[in-house]
Amino acid sequence: MSVMPDLSVSPVLFKAACPDCRCRFELTAGALRLAIGASRRTTFYSFTCPECGSAVRKPAGERIVELLTGGGVRTLRLHTTA
Repeated sequence: MSVMPDLSVSPVLFKAACPDCRCRFELTAGALRLAIGASRRTTFYSFTCPECGSAVRKPAGERIVELLTGGGVRTLRLHTTA
């Protein structure tokens, strides 16, 4: 048995902005990456600005983490070594 994706459902879009060129745009889940670390300082999301090509990294609080993971953004869990 295989499951066919429902192509009638629109992909989730996330609103974002570039701090360098100040452009505002929408990104699909595939254009974003989420890194979850041991603290607030090491939990962030990142993307490449589609307008200027800058690599953007922004902090992600609990609500942002919830929204991004729920929207299908790929997540990397960062582990600390003792």
